[in-house]
Amino acid sequence: MKQFLKRRLTLSDFFLIAVNLVPLWGVWFKGWSATELFIVYCMESIILGGYNILMMLLATAYQKRYGINQKPQEAGGMQGYWLILFFIVHYGFFIFIQLSIFLGVSGIDNESSFGAFGFVAHVRDYLSIQMQWMLLLFIASYGLVLLKDFVFSGTYKSAVVENLVFAPYARIFVQQFCVILGGMFLGFGAGKVFVLIFVVVKLWFENLLDYNKMIKAPVTTAPAK
Repeated sequence: MKQFLKRRLTLSDFFLIAVNLVPLWGVWFKGWSATELFIVYCMESIILGGYNILMMLLATAYQKRYGINQKPQEAGGMQGYWLILFFIVHYGFFIFIQLSIFLGVSGIDNESSFGAFGFVAHVRDYLSIQMQWMLLLFIASYGLVLLKDFVFSGTYKSAVVENLVFAPYARIFVQQFCVILGGMFLGFGAGKVFVLIFVVVKLWFENLLDYNKMIKAPVTTAPAK
């Protein structure tokens, strides 16, 4: 795991740190709703999953034709597409469970008859105009980082599709745990304080690991006996 720790922050890291500090500033100094912010962070997990699917599709399509570093590779072709399908089902189930727990502990589920997936479809009904713009900012920000760090840099040419399957989990596991815990704090009226703790913890863990190294690492298999 030590080989995947970052030695320094990149321009993309500083950019995303600034983006995450905007809602923190809004909650503390502009009276934005802490509950709505936690909803936005729930949606952030879906955004990351959606972009990860795009990354897997791009890497699989390129490597099916050219292979990694112009060499044939097994993750391209149909195996890569099966991995994408597996990710959609597995990640979708993970998000469904996490979102259902958050809606329950925060009390939002009592105000909604949509369920977890229906809630996502009607999420704008629960967000003020400021938080809707915040959600769009997150979508645009992660999209720009994907273009810079994955597409324009050529990382998709050498990214290991198997690693991309599990890459988002390292980023969102702590985030989702904090979001669920934050949902409990909302019931005690301490959402504003927990937002500060949550954002600090979230940014620390997100900038702890080097995801570019993780997705390029060779897949190791157990030696045959």
